Amino acid sequence: MPHGLFDDSLYRFAEPEPSYWEATAGLSPVAGTPLDSEERCEVAIIGGGYTGLSAALHLARDFGRDVRVLEAGHIGWGASGRNGGFCCMGGSPLGIATQARRYGIDETRAYWRMQREAVELVRDLGDGEGIDYARQGEGEYVVAEHPTHYADLIAAADAAERVLGHRPEVLSREAFRELGYDAPHQHGALLEAPSFGLHPLRYVYGLAGAAERHGAHLHPASEVISWEKEGNAHVLRTRDGSVRARHVIVTGNGFLAEHLAPQLAGRVLPLQSVIVVTRPLSDDELERHPWTTGNPAINARNVYCYYRLLPDRRLMIGGRGDFTGRADRLDATRQYLKGEIARLWPGWADVDIAYCWRGLVCFSSRLAPTVGRFQDDPSVSFSFAYHGNGVNNATWCGRALAQWLAGGNDPTATVPHHLPAMVRGFAPRLPFPGLRRSYARAGVAVHRLLDWRDDRREARRARRARMSA
Repeated sequence: MPHGLFDDSLYRFAEPEPSYWEATAGLSPVAGTPLDSEERCEVAIIGGGYTGLSAALHLARDFGRDVRVLEAGHIGWGASGRNGGFCCMGGSPLGIATQARRYGIDETRAYWRMQREAVELVRDLGDGEGIDYARQGEGEYVVAEHPTHYADLIAAADAAERVLGHRPEVLSREAFRELGYDAPHQHGALLEAPSFGLHPLRYVYGLAGAAERHGAHLHPASEVISWEKEGNAHVLRTRDGSVRARHVIVTGNGFLAEHLAPQLAGRVLPLQSVIVVTRPLSDDELERHPWTTGNPAINARNVYCYYRLLPDRRLMIGGRGDFTGRADRLDATRQYLKGEIARLWPGWADVDIAYCWRGLVCFSSRLAPTVGRFQDDPSVSFSFAYHGNGVNNATWCGRALAQWLAGGNDPTATVPHHLPAMVRGFAPRLPFPGLRRSYARAGVAVHRLLDWRDDRREARRARRARMSA
């Protein structure tokens, strides 16, 4: 059975990913069991990650609906349990100025209200449901590696002030150093708030436990292998059981099961992302590159890395993986990320890597999340394509689907006009879907070329400055 665009080793649902999060999450409190009988419910959810669990929690807790969640692996097996733990605003690589030109100022503001609400929703659920999600920091830094990057960050702050009415804080190199981040590569930063870091798998476990407490039924190790419509009922079959439901919610993000319905085919572009975590850093090592802020960060490059100093003083850094998904190619990306550590923090070049794992981020053709219903069947809802910001966006979209399905808005509509225009309905299919990995390879190559050009320009600028000094 086909599972996705990449090598089958990325879709071994019975095998947990050997991540730092898996090693430190503790035992799952979830009591769900694999589906092994014929069941009925009002809402069946395909996917036990943030979107599916948030939808299940809100449907069961807020509306008393009978819900079952079907997950191919363990609960949180996919990107929800293995991402970098960035609960940060974004959800689209489009800049604010581009968003305003494409959608208008009012809709761009609506989208960014959604982003802020999404971050606060994660905080509210974490605190309100008693989830041990290890919240860390109060913002996200975009770190300039060149003076030209710093100028770009000022321009981005200007655009946010002009379009959204608020200005993110821009920190000079000196101010950023005083705040507790110092390394040869930093030339200042932009601070986006509200944002924070968390333990993504503990957050998954907490959502799952809350959903179960409020009456949702969770079924791990229950991959949906076929989906049929019999009258007004959807029949989802797994290896050992089936669920008959009035409504279906489809999730999955980069692991979306496109083969289950023709409406899903060609809708997403998954890209592989790889994360490494070092051993704990010593006092001496932290003195070489002082780093006391708990805020997560990304660097202001076209092909960027994202990184955090974790509460136990380990460095986590993630970046783009290869385009095959083959397990034997993972070490090459591991070495690339170790090289990035040496480039960004030379004093940590010899720090050992303790964990290395991979997952998939998910893009759509419009470079924004896609939320809606099947045009030919409003009893099927979907949400995916979070562009590396799934912690908050998936949680918010899961709640939005629950509220919509429960009748808070037109229950028969197929386009969610009550949501920001940027996320409404299916994004157009990607042309010639069989070429999607080639598109990804070409896109990353172009962005690497742009970074090479910027680095060359900066090297020439620095050389001229030294000669004139």
